[in-house]
Amino acid sequence: MAQGPSPLTHPTLFYHVRDLIQQLDPAGWFPNQKPLELELGSGDGGFTLQYAQAHPEINLVAVERLWGRIKKIEKRGLRLGLTNIRLLRFEASYLLKYLMPAGVFQTVHIYFPDPWPKKRHHKKRLINEEFVGLLWRVLKPCGKVYLRTDDAGYHAWMQAAFASNPGFQPVQTPPELAEMLTDFEKEFHAKGLPTLRLAYQKVAEAINPPSQ
Repeated sequence: MAQGPSPLTHPTLFYHVRDLIQQLDPAGWFPNQKPLELELGSGDGGFTLQYAQAHPEINLVAVERLWGRIKKIEKRGLRLGLTNIRLLRFEASYLLKYLMPAGVFQTVHIYFPDPWPKKRHHKKRLINEEFVGLLWRVLKPCGKVYLRTDDAGYHAWMQAAFASNPGFQPVQTPPELAEMLTDFEKEFHAKGLPTLRLAYQKVAEAINPPSQ
């Protein structure tokens, strides 16, 4: 499997995907073997950094498409001396479908993905029935997905997507996790917009598999 640069010899938190076919080995990107978690759409890293600091017992793979945001997270993470974060600049659906191993993450965090509110743009939304199947594939048994949005329409859309897959059951977001706000979330709250949360747990005996 593809390996990242050694975190002991290279002062970087960024992993560069060099092969779009070879399956990745995210556990090999870290100096210590710990439970893996995944964050899709890290934004400016407000959640990423505080979560990694609060949970040194886990390793966090954070995915963000914008290069400027990735570099900002890396700079702050290195300043904080964090070794349990690795950053990827990549498209989430392709990453989960083709490059990530099955059953590797114990938790996936997806906070405030673009809601694409206009009906003609709904096909661009990250969360859909196929993507829910991809999440099921990369999660360990009993693994969990935590989601947040400020858009009521997208909230209902996500509920329907997960409800269509018997491989997930709804659960509660832990209070400690709910209190850990993203940068976008702080802005929304300042404007009086509430956070709409969803959480699901993988059920090992059932799945609607993604198309291959």
